[in-house]
Amino acid sequence: MSLLSNLVPITIIAVSGLLLAGCSAPAPEAEPSPTRAVDIELPSESTVVEGTVPRNATFAGLLESHALPGALIVAIVEETRDVFDPRRLRAGNEYRLVTADDGRLRQLDYHIDSDSFLRVAALGSGGDSAVEAAIVPYVKQRAVIAMSGGIDRSRSSLVAAIDDAGEQVQLAIAMADVLGGEIDFNNDLRLGDSFQVLFERYLREDQYDDYGNVLATEFNNDGRRVRAIRFTPPGGDPGYYDEEGRSLKRMFLRSPLRFEPRITSRFSRSRMHPILGERRAHLGVDYGAATGTPVISVANGTVISAASSGGSGRMVRLRHSGGYETYYLHLSSFANGMRPGARVQQGQLIGRVGSTGLANGPHLDYRVKKNGVFVNPLVEHRKMPPGEPIPAEHLDVFHAERRRVFGMLVDSTPTPTILSADDADADAAGAP
Repeated sequence: MSLLSNLVPITIIAVSGLLLAGCSAPAPEAEPSPTRAVDIELPSESTVVEGTVPRNATFAGLLESHALPGALIVAIVEETRDVFDPRRLRAGNEYRLVTADDGRLRQLDYHIDSDSFLRVAALGSGGDSAVEAAIVPYVKQRAVIAMSGGIDRSRSSLVAAIDDAGEQVQLAIAMADVLGGEIDFNNDLRLGDSFQVLFERYLREDQYDDYGNVLATEFNNDGRRVRAIRFTPPGGDPGYYDEEGRSLKRMFLRSPLRFEPRITSRFSRSRMHPILGERRAHLGVDYGAATGTPVISVANGTVISAASSGGSGRMVRLRHSGGYETYYLHLSSFANGMRPGARVQQGQLIGRVGSTGLANGPHLDYRVKKNGVFVNPLVEHRKMPPGEPIPAEHLDVFHAERRRVFGMLVDSTPTPTILSADDADADAAGAP
């Protein structure tokens, strides 16, 4: 669906020939609104063209491609300069052009970014070059939504369960980021698992724009209930906590891949090498995944190296606190900024799965070294201590908020339900 096809109507100064074609009496001129407007009623003889800006296009060139008169093109470019630099035209951005059958401009909308669009409108029916240009903000809302879901044979992953409810993969990623220290979504899920989630969705002109924060979630995994609530301690930073106010942020995530891969080879001191055909130590965990699958850093750290390394192929090596290092082998590519000394954050993209080096197919060989000795990542991750709990003096406030927020999830259904909606300028980090 075009981003510009469902714009909240915008008031335009226009003469009666444009607004009320076919009416005998002219309408009084209306004052433009800086934020809201009412769409003009386009006559039936109007032609509407929707498209995206091609590569290397100029503003004038784009207009010329639609056979607009030269004088009109000059007028549009000159009028637009006062509110929008034509050099900011971006390939791939959407536009909507409305013209009369005789080629005269009625209206041009160009999507600038998620916050605003450019509107150029004809001022009169008699002159081809009489136009007005303005930057119009999109009308945005923040909706708080509750839903539930489960893992079964037809929805065997969190991504599939979220998709089945009509939501985007970004919501599944956000949930995995919240619970990634407690649940390995690649290997821990079981048939019969279930979840509830309370989250923010941002709407632009009544259409989906983006997700905000996960406000609370409960995941029942193999008989174990994991709960998380977003809470900001007074004077502190927002974070996710369990029911008792313990931080869910662990030093290491349970997996360097968010979804879908499977463990194809485990940590071993003696494994038959699939290519060399001899027994060797395998000092990591292999995750089978498609080429190009994002690989993320399991913890905050510093890049030691990002380079090709013989049989290891393209490899990223990171240093973390506590004497830990992590290794990510056989990558197809490195993320931007992967150079020695660069800082990385937990969950940050560092590369993509590949089959470089000695590999018989695309996979990630993930390794952990502690104080100079390789250790089993699957065992070591479970030993990681949690983050700082909520200070005792703020626990009463926390528990009150926990009861309120989880009370909103009691009746959540597989169909996402909007519980509230407000202006997008509301504090997204606060309570809904």
